[in-house]
Amino acid sequence: MINRPNADEYSEYAARYISLVGSGQIVDILEQQKEESYRLFTGIGEEKSKYAYAEGKWTIKQMIGHMADTERIFAYRALVFSHESVTLPGFDQDVYMQKATFNDRPLEDLVNEFKTVREASIYLFKWMTDEQSKQKGIASGSPFSPRAYAYMIAGHELYHWNVLKERYGI
Repeated sequence: MINRPNADEYSEYAARYISLVGSGQIVDILEQQKEESYRLFTGIGEEKSKYAYAEGKWTIKQMIGHMADTERIFAYRALVFSHESVTLPGFDQDVYMQKATFNDRPLEDLVNEFKTVREASIYLFKWMTDEQSKQKGIASGSPFSPRAYAYMIAGHELYHWNVLKERYGI
């Protein structure tokens, strides 16, 4: 069972995501989100998935791809920090997006990929011990614990759900 992280287990920037996550077991929250996202994303439709709300903003496909990539990175960091205290570099989402091919892929493919990434994250956190979840490493110049990344994954998804509702009309 992974408990909510303490404030010294993540950066000030990450707090914006963690604060969005309600109470309950994080693995259960991630599982519920997986199902809700799958329903939401598959209901968008191929044509609407190419929509960006303004010039230079990401399409819905790009947002879904970004969410999958970010979850992979957060889960990798959680895995590493659960075993060793090391320093990992940050990542720039805009650099990743420059080389991404999300708009060239079918929406169904992106949605299934996102669901698969989430399933892998759920297995990672489901079997992580309490001790492992509290160990810290450094990423992007700040200390993080694996349990902070579990909450960041959930919060990052909630953040983008809000963007989809407010700016994309989903």
